[in-house]
Amino acid sequence: MPSYTAPVRDVLFLLDEVLDFQSHAELPGFGEATPDLIEAILGEAAKFCEEALTPLNAVGDREGCTRSDDASVTTPKGFREAYATYRDNGWIALSMPEAYGGQGLPTTLNTIIQEFISGANLAWGMYPGLSQGAAAALAVHGSEEQKKLYLSKLAEGVWSGTMNLTEPHCGTDLGLIKSKAVPNGDGSYAITGQKIFISAGEHDFTDNIVHLVLARIEGAPEGTKGISLFVVPKFLPDENGEVGARNGVSCGALEEKMGIHGNATCVMNYDGATGWLVGEENRGLNAMFVMMNEARLAVGVQGLSQSEVAYQNAVAYARDRLQGRALSGPKNPDGPADPIIVHPDVRRTLMSIRAFNEAARALILWTALRSDISHRSPDKKAAQAADDHMGLMTPVIKGVFTDVGFDNTVAAQQMFGGHGYIEEWGMSQFVRDARITMIYEGANGIQALDLVGRKLPRDGGRAIMTFFNEVGTFLQENAEDADLAPLLGPLKTGADDLQKATMWFMNNALAKPDNAGAGSSDYMHLFGTVALGFMWARMARAARAALASGTGETEFYETKLTLARHFMERHMPETGLRLARISAGSDTVMGLDAAAF
Repeated sequence: MPSYTAPVRDVLFLLDEVLDFQSHAELPGFGEATPDLIEAILGEAAKFCEEALTPLNAVGDREGCTRSDDASVTTPKGFREAYATYRDNGWIALSMPEAYGGQGLPTTLNTIIQEFISGANLAWGMYPGLSQGAAAALAVHGSEEQKKLYLSKLAEGVWSGTMNLTEPHCGTDLGLIKSKAVPNGDGSYAITGQKIFISAGEHDFTDNIVHLVLARIEGAPEGTKGISLFVVPKFLPDENGEVGARNGVSCGALEEKMGIHGNATCVMNYDGATGWLVGEENRGLNAMFVMMNEARLAVGVQGLSQSEVAYQNAVAYARDRLQGRALSGPKNPDGPADPIIVHPDVRRTLMSIRAFNEAARALILWTALRSDISHRSPDKKAAQAADDHMGLMTPVIKGVFTDVGFDNTVAAQQMFGGHGYIEEWGMSQFVRDARITMIYEGANGIQALDLVGRKLPRDGGRAIMTFFNEVGTFLQENAEDADLAPLLGPLKTGADDLQKATMWFMNNALAKPDNAGAGSSDYMHLFGTVALGFMWARMARAARAALASGTGETEFYETKLTLARHFMERHMPETGLRLARISAGSDTVMGLDAAAF
């Protein structure tokens, strides 16, 4: 059975030595998050994930969910009990507002735990993850009455949440939504329509399920400008806020999927279900985007998590599997062969996966920290800068981390040879589970278009210019550090390539938009490579400082430096390739008539 170990030490290194987490103690919730408390929280979360969730991962994949004739859904064996433990220990409420029963701790901590959970059991983690997203949307756009009713139940974990966007005829183009809402005359609406691909749409974890549903009020404008958001509970709350009569919403079917079998992905039928408007009429996308952005960052975390768990199991196998002899001579002379980890190509694969994982974790936590600043800082300028960062990095983290994360699960599976293709080893599950992350919450091609078409030009390019300045300032501040020079040169080259690509779009995409579309995915990955390189440069500086101080963990920090060099030597050169592709424009991409394909 595959194993999983939560990367607690690596996270503490990032928080304490790279991101200076404790310097934000003046922000609400940060003062309570002392180093001792953080270490205790992460230790307990790791224990829960390793001992309770990891053993259930293969169970969920094998058993899947089942739908009964009454439209109820039963989750795999052990899933419900694990959720009860998670709920009773207060994990769901960790970063939710204290006013509604949450603990008010930084979202950054919740992001860390999301990685642990997804690494241990991606399908299981989607249940509480969606509840947190629903709570975030209600906290920003819900009425005081809705917050009081729903947020306390979501924080307690006795109710769960979902998001309902997709319909059979529309996914990304939400302007095509047909679900309708008819006023009931008492402030509520009758919601009718069908939604598909609804994760955790029906299950046996909680007493009630709170659906956030996009629908069009009768007479509303066509397109995205006429969409509203509604809260539609499975059971209607009574006058005391407790579960009451069954609402007109049900699971019509369970989707049969390639992976994440342990999560109930549902077709949801709304037959005049009672719902209440969230936020303003016809501005549902504005409200739903709060949840969608939370979800997109969470999906980026999922991409990392599958890369991490696949890597861990590939390393364990490579250390034990005996095949051939090292090119430089036997390393296991008393055995019939050497372990495959001695072979350079095996090491190249494993080093590449690990170099991505550790930099991706750093970029995610940097971005999560900026999210906390954007929502908690009283300094408007700092909050705005943090919000700019979030908007810019969301499509990069979602798109790049899931693309590369999936590729890494395949590469890790390859380490097992034929055994990787056999179900009992568990590697195929990581590949199958990781595949969905590239698709849901906005397919990665859409993320690339969002980055190039919306996020780059937003506010006159303020966010991207800030990023360039951050990288440039780091390069300047460390220009005289000879030890960092092997890293700073490639980082500067990569940043220059990113700036050239940005300027190429400015000069060539306005008059010919297809140039932006043809180069958007390469640009997203170019940006991601530079951002990951920036993280490695920062981690290397912290590692060198620790070594200079006489740390007792010499191996830990020297490993960081080796991985940083590997990334700069083996991955940063890809920026030149991406720039060349972008600069080629769209002529050949758009050159054939559709009938010629």
